[in-house]
Amino acid sequence: MAQLLSSSACFDGHVNKYQHTSSVLGCDMRFTAFLPMHAGTGRTRVPAIFFLSGLTCNEDNFITKSGAPMFASKHGIALICPDTSPRGVKCKDDTATWDFGEGASYYVDATTDEYKQHYQMHTYVADELFHLVTHFLPIDPSRVSVMGHSVGGHGALTVGLHHASKFRCISVFAPMSSAPNCPWGVKALTNLLGPDRDLWARYDAAHLVRTYSGPRKMEILVDQGTNDQFLRDQLHTGMLVDAASENAKNVSFSYRLRAGYDHGYFYVASFVGEHVEWHAKRFV
Repeated sequence: MAQLLSSSACFDGHVNKYQHTSSVLGCDMRFTAFLPMHAGTGRTRVPAIFFLSGLTCNEDNFITKSGAPMFASKHGIALICPDTSPRGVKCKDDTATWDFGEGASYYVDATTDEYKQHYQMHTYVADELFHLVTHFLPIDPSRVSVMGHSVGGHGALTVGLHHASKFRCISVFAPMSSAPNCPWGVKALTNLLGPDRDLWARYDAAHLVRTYSGPRKMEILVDQGTNDQFLRDQLHTGMLVDAASENAKNVSFSYRLRAGYDHGYFYVASFVGEHVEWHAKRFV
C-alpha cells in the first residue's frame, strides 16, 4: 500500500504524491502520479507511462517542468514518476557529489558491499513499483510503457529491454546510451558493481539494443538535441543508432534529431507531446 501525501487537480485529472515503504530498497520512497479524469471511474483501468528522470532529479521534476500532464490527459494516460534513488540510507559517499548516489542511482542493482543493501533501483522500478501501482492504482498492467531523460533515458532503455513482457515500448530524450563508455557511467558502475565489466554489460543500453531478441519486437523512440552539451562526452546516442541498425529484426527504432536544442527541460517540454502521442498509439 501507499500513503497519499497530496493531491492537486490538473487538466481534469489529478497529480498525486504517494509514499510507501520499499522492501527492495530498505527505505521509504515517494512517487508522483498523474491520473486522468476517468481513471478508476466505473472500475476503469488506464494505460500508464513510467518516466525515469536523470541526475539530481526526484519524483517531481518531470511532472512540474515538462507539461506532460496536458498531453496525458488528452490521451487518457497515467504518468508514474518515481524518485531517482533511495534517500537517507547513508551509504558510502552517496551524498558527496551530484553525479552519484542520492538523486543519481543509475537504475542499477548494486552488487558491491557498500551499496547492495539499498541501491537496487532496477528491481525497484521493474518489479516492486510496477506491482504496487498496477494493484494500488487503476492502471492496466497490460498497457504500460517507459520513458526517460538523460541518465533516466539509460534507465528506461535498460529496464524496458530487460522487462519487455511488462513494458510495451520505450521512448527517451537525450539518453546516456552506453554507461561503460562515458565518465558518468564508469564512475557509477565501478562504485555499484565493482571492476567486472561483464557485469557492466547488463546496464549498457547500446549493448542491450544490439543483443535484444524478444519476447517480441521492441519499439524504441530516441530523441536528441544537436546542441546538447553532454552529447559528445556522456551520451553517445550514435551508439544506439548503430546498435539498432544491427538488430532491425528485433528492434523497431526511430531517431529524431532536434536542431538547436540542448539537454534541458525546455527541450523536453518542446517534444513531450509527440512522445505521449507515440505511446498512446501503441496502447491501442
